Amino acid sequence: MPQPVRSLRVLMMILGGMQAVLGLGLLTNSVAVATAIWGEGDASTPCCTTPGEAHSGVIVFAGVLMFAVAAWGVSTALKFPTRQPGLRVSAFAYGWTALPFTLAFYEVIPILGLIWLVAAILAVVRPNQPECRAWFGYQPL
Repeated sequence: MPQPVRSLRVLMMILGGMQAVLGLGLLTNSVAVATAIWGEGDASTPCCTTPGEAHSGVIVFAGVLMFAVAAWGVSTALKFPTRQPGLRVSAFAYGWTALPFTLAFYEVIPILGLIWLVAAILAVVRPNQPECRAWFGYQPL
């Protein structure tokens, strides 16, 4: 496996691991995160539920979605030694999918958001390098 392909594989595993950690944080703290976003209830809120509790399902959905995207990236990276041409396209699409998560990481820790942005851009650029194209058997039309 050439060095650019190996570094793309490691990069995708790191991105997937970080997404899984953020997804786990969203799942385990869904009410707290929803309360931070939608706020506490006041005298006008209906009995027994605050806006944070009412919207916690949205946060759980976001956590599950984040886990799914993380699993996609890690499973694609683990299949690299098979050299299937579709894996290069999957890695490229995963890089584009990882870019919007920059905002979530930037809200948690700003420096982490900037690091994530650089890593996501590298995940978009690396699959198009000549060594990666040759490894996956890309044939231009």
